[in-house]
Amino acid sequence: MLLGAAGVTVGLIAPRYHAEPMRPGDAVGDTACLSCHSGMASFEQTAHRLTSTLPTRASIQGRFTPGENVLRTANPNLYFRMDSTATGFYETAIMGRAPDTSTRRERMDIVTGVRKGQSYLYWRGDRLYQHPVSYWAGFGWTNSPGYRDGVLNFDRSIYPRCLECHSSGFQSVADSTVLNRYQPAGALLGITCEVCHGSGERSVLSRLRPRAIVNPARLPRARQMDACALCHSGIAPLRTAPFSFVPGQRLEKRFDLSSPPDTGVADVHGNQVALLERSACFRSSQMTCATCHDVHREQRDVAALAGRCLACHTPESCGLFPREGNRLLGRCVDCHMPLQPSQILVSNSLGHQLRPQVRSHWIKVYPDP
Repeated sequence: MLLGAAGVTVGLIAPRYHAEPMRPGDAVGDTACLSCHSGMASFEQTAHRLTSTLPTRASIQGRFTPGENVLRTANPNLYFRMDSTATGFYETAIMGRAPDTSTRRERMDIVTGVRKGQSYLYWRGDRLYQHPVSYWAGFGWTNSPGYRDGVLNFDRSIYPRCLECHSSGFQSVADSTVLNRYQPAGALLGITCEVCHGSGERSVLSRLRPRAIVNPARLPRARQMDACALCHSGIAPLRTAPFSFVPGQRLEKRFDLSSPPDTGVADVHGNQVALLERSACFRSSQMTCATCHDVHREQRDVAALAGRCLACHTPESCGLFPREGNRLLGRCVDCHMPLQPSQILVSNSLGHQLRPQVRSHWIKVYPDP
């Protein structure tokens, strides 16, 4: 009886804490995390962390110099000009022929994207929209996906599901008629530590780190994959509120998921987990995304990533080895996870379709290009 009472007392004194989703009101920020985990500081320069930022000359890839800051359209009476001024960065639409022209100008308030290219968002009151002009690496200024070439339009709404993969938190404003209303002051840009590890508020305030913080590496394989699939498995209808996912939670609780057929329908943009799970490598092992990716640092060296393949395979097992020999080393990824054009991320510009090349995560033998 005394033991039972003691157990109840201990339970009252030391309640069981669980990780919670990060919200603007309880986020402690990466600085607090790095004060103890300084070895993870390289995370601050990764594509995850920089997937949305405030606009600066350093964060905007597009150029603003005369001759390089104009986008012509299929409409000879419409062009866009990107300006950098003392008061900020702007996209301006110029309609008509000089001297009889009209303009519309909106400020670049948020930069999204860092590797393949960037789109820019702007606030109109508490409603968030995408700018009609984006910047694509290797090409330059172009029409943003979802906008028609040659049409004066600044009204593509940014919905919570988009922000959930390009930021850590936005506080929605309740409105039954529109979905793109948020509190601008509460925006948490970029993917921060707490998205993958849970809210750090309880850990910092009460030092209950073992219970309040999640180490994804210690989760079961399926839950590790779910944490990545939150943003890397395409777009599915939400069952719960945005920004409510907790690391370790089953993704089925958040999305209306169905098992996709084993075909190539899943697009290379945003469907990395869905494609990886179709791979024989994944099905015949216990690999996870972390087998190849260290999310705490930049990984741009494809040859180095190819070295991960040799943990399970040998160069001699490749059908091309008799002909190529050791020249195959460092080329596994380029052959078995080739860059492919996205079929859903498309920009139409001056009669041409532009599609970013994204690396397929369906690991298999592809036809020789």
